[in-house]
Amino acid sequence: MSFPRDRMRRLRQSDSLRRMTRENEVRIDDLVLPLFVVEGKGVRESISSMPGVYRFSVDLLVEEAKRVAGLGVPAVILFGIPDVKDDQGHGADAPDGIIQRAVSALKSAVPELCVMTDVCLCEYTDHGHCGLVDGELVLNDPSVSRIASTALSHAQAGADLVAPSDMMDGRVSAIRQRLDDAGFEQVPIMAYSAKYSSAFYGPFREAAESTPQFGDRRTYQMDPPNRREAMREMRADLDEGADILMVKPALAYLDVIADARAAFDVTIAAYQVSGEYAMVHAAAERGWIDGDRAMAEALVSIKRAGADIILTYAAADFAERLREE
Repeated sequence: MSFPRDRMRRLRQSDSLRRMTRENEVRIDDLVLPLFVVEGKGVRESISSMPGVYRFSVDLLVEEAKRVAGLGVPAVILFGIPDVKDDQGHGADAPDGIIQRAVSALKSAVPELCVMTDVCLCEYTDHGHCGLVDGELVLNDPSVSRIASTALSHAQAGADLVAPSDMMDGRVSAIRQRLDDAGFEQVPIMAYSAKYSSAFYGPFREAAESTPQFGDRRTYQMDPPNRREAMREMRADLDEGADILMVKPALAYLDVIADARAAFDVTIAAYQVSGEYAMVHAAAERGWIDGDRAMAEALVSIKRAGADIILTYAAADFAERLREE
């Protein structure tokens, strides 16, 4: 029996050959760790649906940030959970709000760490929606004004980058204008541009206490079957001044990440969201999969699809494993 001269297995015979011929690799520098911050002192609350993920008070958040920076992870993104919420989400842009104080503390204690902030109202409103409401209608333009004010307050506290996740139309332009007018033209915007109305957000909503109290977010987050629309959203955000485009979630939308990479010559981010993270851990806890290998495989799939930056709750653990190799 004759064989073709090309034998693909030749370059798979040893670890060294596989490493030398590897096309894609997730580096520590690609990673951003999401962190939840709450009021109080000495608080480190576990989140039942997200093993290894915690809510931190500002003092312990600083300690966690030092650990993360020590592992080489270049950035964190902060989500604030205030003690008091109201229908206007007043805590979102308060000068002494939970995020504003957390940003200031991190930049003072770990200045080399890039501190990103999620810019949205859902963690601050008692109804759980990402914008202001009139009855059960989520209002676009009044919400955009408050979201831009929130982004400015984060920049004033020292945030290195702001990341609007609300999916209101026109919010990138409003944020860019507000930042520039206040002298923060150097602060970049990472827009949650293709953010889908996904079933994979459940654990996050537990962590951030942000489950909508009525309706859902389908009137402003993207419909999962839509692919071409994501390109329109991204193009609009670029035209409005976004510096980085994000696809969220990541694993169920690898095609959209690949489309974004092919269409736009800018930095592409992808968010491995809470449900994607939790699924791997749940299966690993039951002995159904090798959790570390599955997580690494999931992350490299996001990289292979074209993401430059990966937001993942596994960032610190993954960085630790890479440093041990």
